[in-house]
Amino acid sequence: MSPETADFLHTTRTSYDTIADAYTERFSDWLGIHTLDRALITGFAELVGEAGGGPVADIGSGPGHVTARLQRLGIPVFGVDLSPRMVELARRAHPDVRFHVGSMTSLDLPSGTLGGIVALYSIIHVPDDRLPTVLTEFHRLLAPGGHVLLGFQSGDDDGRLHLAERFGHGISLDYYWRTPDAVTEQLVKADLRPVARVVREPQDTETRPRAFLVARKDG
Repeated sequence: MSPETADFLHTTRTSYDTIADAYTERFSDWLGIHTLDRALITGFAELVGEAGGGPVADIGSGPGHVTARLQRLGIPVFGVDLSPRMVELARRAHPDVRFHVGSMTSLDLPSGTLGGIVALYSIIHVPDDRLPTVLTEFHRLLAPGGHVLLGFQSGDDDGRLHLAERFGHGISLDYYWRTPDAVTEQLVKADLRPVARVVREPQDTETRPRAFLVARKDG
């Protein structure tokens, strides 16, 4: 592990605790998600159901609106977020949905028990040298036939962006941009078979394409 990424869990947790209220105020509406993105999430829920059902873990659940929508679609689901404040706000907004504090690098769950994993815009904070650990953990958690849906900002210029301020608050948050090909390669190495790939061009205030990958645990 490189020294500059050794404390990424601490800095990411602290940063999102700091901006959780402002972030939730801006990004907590299901209808505020792009129509095509909502269709992909809904389709993923159907895919999980066809493969035998949940439970599904929404990793990096943030304000909890995607988790709540998956539950309304009939999928047994729970949210996991690194930020205790995010979890507190999600529980307040969606008291009928389970949310837990946890890290995607090591989740306190039995192996082979999940029918699906959703990770939308959460692997963007995982350094390159830790992404294999995360995807190996996803493989461990999924039951055979289970699927994972990854969503992330993409682009041709893979790299790292550091933010020291957001929503008027001082933070220390790193973003890692990766192409769909780069993430697909890591999925294959984690023994997760790619099933689908969608790239949506930036809309409105977005500056990068949105990439979505679906992969399956065989066996």
